[in-house]
Amino acid sequence: MTSVNPFNLSDSEEESERRPNETVDTERSPSDGAPGPPPGNPFSTPVDAEPPTLLSSNRTSPNGEGISMSSASATAMAGGAETRVSVDVIAAQLLRDQYVLTALEFHTELLEAGRELPRLRDYFSNPGNFERQSSTPPAKEQGIVPGGPLNRAGSISTLDSLDFARYSDDGNRESDERVAENEVPSQERKNFKSSPEIQEPIRPLEKRALNFLVNEYLLKNEYKLSSITFSDENDDQDFELWDDVGLNIPKPPDLLQLYRNCSSSLPSKRDMVDVAVGADFADLTEHCAVQDPPRKPDLSQQQQAEVVQELEYQISLLNNEKASLTEQMRKLQSEIQTLKQTVSSPPAAALDCSSQNTSNPASSCTAITSSADSPSVPRADNGQYLDIRGVSDPQSEPPCTQNTPQSHNKLKSRPPVHFDQPNRKLAPAFQQALLSFCRMCSDSRLGAEVSRIADSEESVMLMLGRCLPHIVPNVLLAKREELIPLILCTACLHPESKERDQLLHILFNLIKRPDDEQRQMILTGCVAFARHVGPTRVEAELLPQCWEQINHKYPERRLLVAESCGALAPYFPKEIRSSLVLSMLQQMLAEDKADMVREAVVKSLGIVMGYIDDTDKYSQGFELMLLSLGDPSERVVSAVHQVFIPAFAAWTTELGTLYTSLIPSLLARIEKLLMHGEHGLDEHKLHMFLTALQSLIPPLFAVVLQNAPFTKRAKLHGDIPAIEVTRFPRPASPLQDVATIIGSREMLSALLLLYDHQLEHEGTTGWESLLWVVNQLLPQLIEIVGRINVTSSTCVHEFSRFFWRFCRTFGKIFTNTKVKPQFQEILRLSEENVDASSGNGILTKATVPIYATGVLTCYNQEDDRKLLVGFLEDVMTTLSLSHAPLDSLKASFVELGANPVYHELLLTVLWYGVVHTSALVRCTSARMFELLVKGVNETLVAQRVVPALITLSSDPEISVRISTIPAFGTIMETVTQKELLERVKMQLASFLEDPQYQDQHSLHMEIIRTFGRVGPNAEPRFRDEFVLPHLHKLAQANNSQAVESKRIDIATQLFEAYSALSCCFISEEVMINHFLPGLRCLRADMEQLSPEHEVILSSMVKECEIKVENRGMGDAQGSMSIASSLVGEDAKTKFLSKMGQLTTSGAMLANVFQRKK
Repeated sequence: MTSVNPFNLSDSEEESERRPNETVDTERSPSDGAPGPPPGNPFSTPVDAEPPTLLSSNRTSPNGEGISMSSASATAMAGGAETRVSVDVIAAQLLRDQYVLTALEFHTELLEAGRELPRLRDYFSNPGNFERQSSTPPAKEQGIVPGGPLNRAGSISTLDSLDFARYSDDGNRESDERVAENEVPSQERKNFKSSPEIQEPIRPLEKRALNFLVNEYLLKNEYKLSSITFSDENDDQDFELWDDVGLNIPKPPDLLQLYRNCSSSLPSKRDMVDVAVGADFADLTEHCAVQDPPRKPDLSQQQQAEVVQELEYQISLLNNEKASLTEQMRKLQSEIQTLKQTVSSPPAAALDCSSQNTSNPASSCTAITSSADSPSVPRADNGQYLDIRGVSDPQSEPPCTQNTPQSHNKLKSRPPVHFDQPNRKLAPAFQQALLSFCRMCSDSRLGAEVSRIADSEESVMLMLGRCLPHIVPNVLLAKREELIPLILCTACLHPESKERDQLLHILFNLIKRPDDEQRQMILTGCVAFARHVGPTRVEAELLPQCWEQINHKYPERRLLVAESCGALAPYFPKEIRSSLVLSMLQQMLAEDKADMVREAVVKSLGIVMGYIDDTDKYSQGFELMLLSLGDPSERVVSAVHQVFIPAFAAWTTELGTLYTSLIPSLLARIEKLLMHGEHGLDEHKLHMFLTALQSLIPPLFAVVLQNAPFTKRAKLHGDIPAIEVTRFPRPASPLQDVATIIGSREMLSALLLLYDHQLEHEGTTGWESLLWVVNQLLPQLIEIVGRINVTSSTCVHEFSRFFWRFCRTFGKIFTNTKVKPQFQEILRLSEENVDASSGNGILTKATVPIYATGVLTCYNQEDDRKLLVGFLEDVMTTLSLSHAPLDSLKASFVELGANPVYHELLLTVLWYGVVHTSALVRCTSARMFELLVKGVNETLVAQRVVPALITLSSDPEISVRISTIPAFGTIMETVTQKELLERVKMQLASFLEDPQYQDQHSLHMEIIRTFGRVGPNAEPRFRDEFVLPHLHKLAQANNSQAVESKRIDIATQLFEAYSALSCCFISEEVMINHFLPGLRCLRADMEQLSPEHEVILSSMVKECEIKVENRGMGDAQGSMSIASSLVGEDAKTKFLSKMGQLTTSGAMLANVFQRKK
């Protein structure tokens, strides 16, 4: 049993839940703070219900005792049973008549009884119900109790009344920070609200929300400078993203809209309900006659105009709904006729919706159509839903109707649903009243969505499109990726383009800073979306989302854009792929500052290059390759070699320009670099071009195999041997694997067999690609190698690695028959090939170390090792006998010595020099030991190096003995074995103390130079007991040197040695006994020979004397002074910095070392 409640003063949740069939909100009393009439239909009578009286209800009082009613119709309807008045109706009557204290007492009693009434709870918790307008008309003019209407409704939530902390992600609402406003007297509250001096302080979330709205207002109204200043002053907030505020609610209207609505008396959108019922007009007229008209307040003229306007709008809605229902009824009747004709035995009479049997509710069938849409969502379903809000009895109203032509085909194949019919004879009104106790709610947006069941895919999509924008902001950021499937599915299938764009915008803005896993989920969904919708919609819907975020402030969002361009590249239209997408990636590569974004851009560019087919874009791709190779980030350059270059090479292979255009372009740039780098080679650019060439070796070899004369003869059937694991160098990525480029390892294995057979037995006639490699590429590379600086270890290493990978990729037969002969033709090992006067012979160039380390080390079999040993021995012999520079041999030893595999081999080469008949070769061998000692383990040093050096130290030629001193010094610097150090120490002592070496000026020079080089890194005991005492002796002996040229040579070497050793910690005893005396002797020499050096030596002597004095004072006090130690260290630092400024001007040096006053 239902009733029309004229006292429905607020949106009572319990009222709406207990009256599922009553979809009408009657006009509210002004005492409840909700001005204006209701937007809905003021009548809500079921088809089979009797017209109720004013206070008819089935509710009970808190104590369980019913309130009697005198209505005859109610008595008759209930079968004589005593009916009761709802407590909600009583509360509404009290509030309408302004019995506020009585209502408060009633509310308290209900609370004590455990039955809180939502109407009273909402009323007394809303402070707006107790605020009076400052100027109120007389009571008789208002038509209500004195005091005027209350000016704010509890159901209206604005920014000034919204508790933002309730919706925050924190979950902890600090409710104890403020006193409940209903506990404050109304006059005090009025003063509290109106006085800014005592206003409640703003909360953090309120401040962030208002900051967002203020900044939005400034931007919309062209106050850009003010907006920038405002953003700078609130740098902890992201003004581009509403989610950053911290509220899980949709963004409120802008500031202007809030201002316009702050005092508006228009009814809340929540009160607006479109209603369509199947009431009979006779019942409606009778209902109107019995029903007392609701009391309306005497509204002002403006409010009345608004009421009229709203009612006219409702009339138009109802007329439209009536037309829609009429059309639906016509179509349903036509469908029923069709079904009757096609089915031999038609289903139950439930399909006949035109004939209703009111006496037997089990056989009645009602066309159920929902028009009560969400107040905040416009009606977009066009009746494509089965609405359960009007269904109160499954027996009397089975879901047998079909309400849209779009969905009837879906329902045609589904048999009608029948429910068990009870053998009862209840009155329809009693059934309705009984079912009203089912707690259902449909007067809110969410309730409206829940009460409608979609009966087709399109209606499901429409529902999701409306609900998702409300769901997403209320999901925790860490869990929003769970929404990705739902968003994508809806965006894919939604019929309206505007809604699809909104959903895709939500997808790309779903997470503020998505991590790797979240980005992968989004990308996976975008690819699935693209596969489903096709290239046109990908271009129209997905690409704009990428373009919008290309300059986003967060790198994770820009990274998502870069990755999306690559993932969606196969699904874009080819014109867009080679134009707009390529331009977007090029812009991000040139402008983005984040390394990870540029890395993703390079990978996406590689993917685009794999799908591009516009030949005009070749030059742009080449420039992009050079631009990305020059990137300062290693991870970006690595991505170029792993993805971009292989993809670009695959495209050039299809175009036929790999070895006709791409590789020659890189070689031309290398030659140009060498030509302009005579005074200073840009090693970084050389490395960049050479590594690009190295990455092109696998695709070049694949081209050679695919264009070979035997390619068509390759067959996959039969026994095909597996490829050796070490056949190819390890690729930097799967895209550089030759098997991947060819297509499969089986095909590659078959081609390799034919390749080796062709090279070994049939030759290269007619093999265009291989002939280009042999006749053009190799000679040009060898020529370039001969022009690089042999002393540049970086260049030597880069070219050696290039030739090693080149030879390993093309195979051993190719290396032995094509590569080695070309090098050997140039490196003719004879004295004629060495220009001793200028040192410009080919054996002094980088060709020697690159051939030795890049070609001869490719294969490590016995024959290959013998060839390498013989080559190095011949080079060492030829250079030594020609008195040529040894730079090329040293470069070879350094490059090979970095790999422990070749240590034994190098020692074999040096031993060949030790036992050579020529003293020149033995000297060269002794000097090469110095380079080898640092990388060789101590066992080899003790077993192979030291015996060889001792053998050379007793050589008949003094020059050979002198040549061993640097190697002995390096052993003292690197070895830790005491026995080994003692042997070296004894050998050096024999050089210094043996009378036969007293007049050996060259030997003394080499010893002093070696002491200065290894002294700072040698063992402290060796330095204090051996190096410094002997330097003192040499300095003292130099004072009596008669030959001035020898004296100044020794003094200069001593100065450099003492300068290096002054940075070491030297004990006080050694400082006093050896270091200071040696410095003073050296200063005496410099006073006569080089005054500018004398100034520095005087400063050194003075600093050392101060250090000794400070240590003495520290010993007297029992501990060393920290300050004096710092002074000493500061003096060392100053001295070293001034040493770098040393010039030949004595006056200038004096000024530099002058102490500050």
